[in-house]
Amino acid sequence: MLIGQYTFSLVLISVLVAILASYTALDLVGRIGSATGKAVMMWIGGGALSMGIGIWSMHFIGMLAFQLPIDLGFDLGLTLLSLLIGILSSGFALWLVSHERVPVLHILFGALLMGLGISAMHYTGMAALRMQPGIDYDPTLFGVSLLIAVGASAAALCIALRLRRQTPYVRLARGGAAIIMGFAIVGMHYTGMAAAGFPDGSVCGAALTGLRTDGLDKLVLVTSLAVLSITLLTSVLDARMEARTAALSQSLSEANRELTQLALHDTLTGLPNRILLADRIEQAMRKVDAHGGMFAVMFMDLDGFKPVNDAFGHHVGDQLLREVALRMRENFHRHDTLARIGGDEFVLLVELEELDDVATVAARQVSLVARPFSVQDHDLQVTVSIGISLYPGNGQSQQELLMNADAAMYHAKSAGKNGYSFFDASMNTNARNQLQLLQDLRAGLREGQFCLHYQPKFSAGTREPVGAEALVRWNHPQHGLLMPDKFIGLAEKTGLIINIGEWVLNEACRQMRVWYDGGFSHWRIAVNLSALQFCHAGLVDTVARALATHGLPANCLTLEITETTAMNDADASMTVLQKLSDMGVDLSIDDFGTGYSSLMYLKRLPANELKIDRGFVRDLEHDSDDAAIVSAIVALGQALNLRIVAEGVETASQQSFLTRLGCDSLQGYLLGHPLPADRFMADISAAQQHESENTH
Repeated sequence: MLIGQYTFSLVLISVLVAILASYTALDLVGRIGSATGKAVMMWIGGGALSMGIGIWSMHFIGMLAFQLPIDLGFDLGLTLLSLLIGILSSGFALWLVSHERVPVLHILFGALLMGLGISAMHYTGMAALRMQPGIDYDPTLFGVSLLIAVGASAAALCIALRLRRQTPYVRLARGGAAIIMGFAIVGMHYTGMAAAGFPDGSVCGAALTGLRTDGLDKLVLVTSLAVLSITLLTSVLDARMEARTAALSQSLSEANRELTQLALHDTLTGLPNRILLADRIEQAMRKVDAHGGMFAVMFMDLDGFKPVNDAFGHHVGDQLLREVALRMRENFHRHDTLARIGGDEFVLLVELEELDDVATVAARQVSLVARPFSVQDHDLQVTVSIGISLYPGNGQSQQELLMNADAAMYHAKSAGKNGYSFFDASMNTNARNQLQLLQDLRAGLREGQFCLHYQPKFSAGTREPVGAEALVRWNHPQHGLLMPDKFIGLAEKTGLIINIGEWVLNEACRQMRVWYDGGFSHWRIAVNLSALQFCHAGLVDTVARALATHGLPANCLTLEITETTAMNDADASMTVLQKLSDMGVDLSIDDFGTGYSSLMYLKRLPANELKIDRGFVRDLEHDSDDAAIVSAIVALGQALNLRIVAEGVETASQQSFLTRLGCDSLQGYLLGHPLPADRFMADISAAQQHESENTH
């Protein structure tokens, strides 16, 4: 028998190639396990080529490591056939493990086919030597090599199935498994080589016409390493990209969930917002239409929330809203919906079994909210007014149900607040009238339908005119001239008062400039500020802009704010008033004596004038208490060096009494009605002429 020898370096290389091929195979299994669609077949095809070349290269390098004392060569056709068998065996293995679930019998059958395929690859590669006489195989070792091939295949399939998912330390586990599989494949190869016997006098039939061994080991090694490295690198890069894609997808999903939460929920309380509420009402309507039953929409508005917000600041107001939401949320059924739709407005959608249940639910909500709240060391008291619309019966759409419940809520407020009211058709008429008036108000502002009337102020002592108060009127196209009490409340509720107030301020300054140029530079024009205007951040800039636009000296303008507005948040008021005072604008405390005065703050306010409310002036002649109050206000104003203005003077006796008390100026119907600018000046001229004639 011919005695063969092994080149140790090539044996070692074959072991390393086997381990690398095994690791590549296991990594490919992981890629196939996470791929979908056409990508699965692409990875199986590419993986079969790479894995087949890797395993075949290990066997071929192992054969090149074996040297006989004769020239050796390899038949090209059989060599390529052995490579094809390796590729097909690898493809079958990768296809088998690509399935989500692989039964044990399928693993055993697959291991048998794969083991026989690897063995066929090996022994076809040996046959490529075309030994003459043929190779004499030891039956025992030949059988052992087959068993090793099948056992190694079974182990490889089991390991591949276990490691195909991306789990913690999966690469470390694949590395250990690759070493075991690599040695199993090498063991099969060298067992098969040990089974081969070469009789004395044997010659290699492929030595002359086949592939020569000179340098072939290097070519095979470089080629196989390149294929395996490229495949492994592609797999790793694809895995990283998939991981990044998965992370990005997760981030996008979380962002989408957050956006959905923000889009459908109120950020302050976490309750559903108007959009989600509308959808829930639509669902409830479809359910009732399909299966019967009923539900109620309760529109809830807090009574007394604005004073809390103004007195303690928005941070306390926001916390109070959260507390109200929590208390309301604890007392309704899981399938009901509580939503916050803006400001201090909440809506409760309640599914009903009996019509009587709705009154019980509404009464419970009124009772719950009426209990005191403890917010940041403040004991706060608010109540709630609830308007109720029912379905079916009070609307055909979610918009109509909400609008009708809103109308009922306003009815509950007008009835005294802290209660509930069911909708009826008459409320709908009022609600539509309010809605129409709001649309008209916007149109009026846009189309310049507002005008100013001016009521004169006179010096109490000399009876000379000293200025006027600008009073807004609305020339409504259908309803004629409307007084402020018809639209100012709506304007304040909707925020339109800011735009109306800016127009009034600008127009009053324009008119005062005309009078100033006409020789009345000692006059002052008075403009009322609403509470919303006074709290608006742009007030100081608006005043400065109006004065600058018309070149009007600041001391020709008097801004009137009510006592309650000034005292609601006295510190904040002080800041705004001080900026206006520094500008040179006159400041008047309107309706003095009707609010909640604080003398401590009053003496600090940079005011120039106190205006006595007409309610005290009206009953001066008949009510000694009113006379005493007016006397006290005048004395207080004089002590603080403030001008005193009395409004609502309608009789000569009132005029005489107020003059004797020491009021600086007076206004009222006795002295002059509010009139447009041209008629105002005509009346002033007529009055001066009449006074002059009486004097002469």
